[in-house]
Amino acid sequence: MTHREVNFDGLIGPTHNYAGLSIGNLASSTNQGLISNPRAAALQGLAKMRAVHALGIPQGFLPPLQRPDLGVLRRLGFAGSDRQCLDKAARDAPDLLANIYSASSMWTANAATIAPSPDTPDGKVHFLPANLAKHFHRAIEAPATASALRHIFNDPSVFVHHPALPGGVHFGDEGAANHGRFCNDHWGRATHLFVYGKDGARFPARQRLCASEAVARAFSLTADRAVFLQQSTAALDAGAFHNDVVSVVNNNVLFTHEQAFEDQPAALTRLRAAVPDLQIIEAPASVVSLDDAISTYLFNSQLLTVAGDSMALILPAESQENDRVRTFLEYVEAGDNPISQIIYQDVRESMRNGGGPACLRLRVVLSDAERAAMNPHFLLDDEKFTALEEWVSTHYRDRLHPDDFADPALLEECFAALDALTTLLHMGAFYGFQH
Repeated sequence: MTHREVNFDGLIGPTHNYAGLSIGNLASSTNQGLISNPRAAALQGLAKMRAVHALGIPQGFLPPLQRPDLGVLRRLGFAGSDRQCLDKAARDAPDLLANIYSASSMWTANAATIAPSPDTPDGKVHFLPANLAKHFHRAIEAPATASALRHIFNDPSVFVHHPALPGGVHFGDEGAANHGRFCNDHWGRATHLFVYGKDGARFPARQRLCASEAVARAFSLTADRAVFLQQSTAALDAGAFHNDVVSVVNNNVLFTHEQAFEDQPAALTRLRAAVPDLQIIEAPASVVSLDDAISTYLFNSQLLTVAGDSMALILPAESQENDRVRTFLEYVEAGDNPISQIIYQDVRESMRNGGGPACLRLRVVLSDAERAAMNPHFLLDDEKFTALEEWVSTHYRDRLHPDDFADPALLEECFAALDALTTLLHMGAFYGFQH
């Protein structure tokens, strides 16, 4: 049976903004209050999807969540029509508006953790949506994300959907951003890497060990198929709020910074024991500092198998603009390792909020039969790319400031855009406001 990786990117929504809601995310904090460009953000995201598709890798998408989320306002006691709810919140609790307008579901690496069918006892693909409990604006995503995943992967004979973990911050789970799957090929049985954090001196950790262990239990992963490593507190305090900011996994390759894991020599020894043919490409701190790695999102890159054992690395343009990082990448590309292509991609609008190429995608390994069983409207081809680009150009603003959230015209524009999207891609009544 043939299994292939499909990348499901978050289609960036019309409320992409710089409200600075994410503690520990340096880019988010630094750019708080600046004017964003939702149109450019969405087009940059689609261009990256096109680049992956051009490599011969199947590309899908997760739609934007309904924003603003007026259901949250109503659960918090605001009543009346949509406009009345918005007006009352703007007057009485204006800080809520940034949360209910947040477009952070664009970073689908946080949508869920996934176990492909070769790894599960029942031979089905398992999804467990992240609770994202650390931040309010992200925690409210979990129910809608779970619903979207069930809508896309909708055949119960093939797909299993677990509920998000309970317990709030105690079981804080941030999804695939702290998870990797080592394998020789996608149809073989794999070893899963779960990376958790402990609070640093500067920033709190988001992924808890007990959450990672619970996810592994939900997937019925045996002890020899799950490795739990602690992210280094040095990386956390430097601004690596997720492990995918300092390392990335593809097949049997780990591309990582020297300071990604706590007691890294011991951590890599454990990994080598669990993954005998592991290949490690490590950036020494003396060559690329943590600050360089985090400011350029060198490791928040997409490492993709393109032909045979050859791999391509899709990086943000910021990596090319840093001399030390670019020199290191040239060394990697010329070296004796599977990475044969370095591709720089402009995702600056996302980067200014702290999300690089890897943040924007969720990796889902599917067999041919499993792909045939999913909702086909969420897989992209050239025609759909063009249609989505035209949709963005028609419906998205090119300037958005957090002060605009109080404008009822923005609400109406957003719902009109999402309504047009569902018609364009035959998604049905996907959003709550359509019912």
